[in-house]
Amino acid sequence: MDKIEKLLRRISKSDRQRLEIALELLINKKFELLDIQKVKDTNLYRARKGNFRIIFGFGLDKEIIIYAIKLRNEKTYKI
Repeated sequence: MDKIEKLLRRISKSDRQRLEIALELLINKKFELLDIQKVKDTNLYRARKGNFRIIFGFGLDKEIIIYAIKLRNEKTYKI
């Protein structure tokens, strides 16, 4: 089981539902409905949903690659 699956099992049902909705919007490339910013000094982006951050990037064919989903703290952007 990877870290993302563990996180989704550990958090509350309402937080899980909000993250699932955010992931669907991200996968369907509806970026205007999410709070997205580029992570400084990297080729990665972050989508903010409450206290959670979805760290992602783009693959070769503009496919979205999700690297991490983390609860926001001072170490969130250190992958």
